[in-house]
Amino acid sequence: MALFGNAHTVDPQSAQQDYACLLGHGEQVHAAFLLIRDTILFTDRRLILIDKQGITGKKTEYHSVPYRSITHFAVETAGTFDLDAELKIWISGTPTPIEKTFTKGVDIYEVQAILTQFVAR
Repeated sequence: MALFGNAHTVDPQSAQQDYACLLGHGEQVHAAFLLIRDTILFTDRRLILIDKQGITGKKTEYHSVPYRSITHFAVETAGTFDLDAELKIWISGTPTPIEKTFTKGVDIYEVQAILTQFVAR
């Protein structure tokens, strides 16, 4: 399903090892999702968006969003004809949300629960 541009679940322990160089001391990955070449990490401290750029994907942008910067978020569940769920996250000072699409196999309620746990602190 990643070929269609939709996110799917990645093992958090595997993501912890793969992206250890991005994590602070003691920071833990709670959930991870892969979107073709891009990755979304939900840690206990922040949301990390990893954006591979260019044809080769060698150029990479790492976007770190502390949970305290998230003003609100919305999830749209999959429907009968629209099999994908969507996540929108608004960042303080930014009028347009970050939007990500998740396949039917991803539990969007789990994503919402993770965000609720960390944003509502």
